[in-house]
Amino acid sequence: MPPAAEVSLMQNLLPVLEALANPHRLRIIAALEKDGRNYVSQLARDVGISRPLLHLHLAKLEAAGLVTSQHELSSDGKALNYFEVVNFSLTLDPASIAEAARHINIEKE
Repeated sequence: MPPAAEVSLMQNLLPVLEALANPHRLRIIAALEKDGRNYVSQLARDVGISRPLLHLHLAKLEAAGLVTSQHELSSDGKALNYFEVVNFSLTLDPASIAEAARHINIEKE
């Protein structure tokens, strides 16, 4: 039986793959990996997309467990939402897909 962390990833495989299937989200992960944690306004400038669009992509990445966020106050009292990429590893082969499929709940129509 796989460890609990692997079972969690297997149960979350579809949201993870969906999150990674978007080029903007791949660029966000790349920017966070390269530059480290960053706040939304700076990250939007770095990636070259609007803050509202960035928020949508970050929400999808956070829901998939690929990034985390933390609110902090700057020295001038502004609330900043910092994001950082989670250290993750994804093995995708027929065996891992078969194991993940065991955990997928498909709703009957």
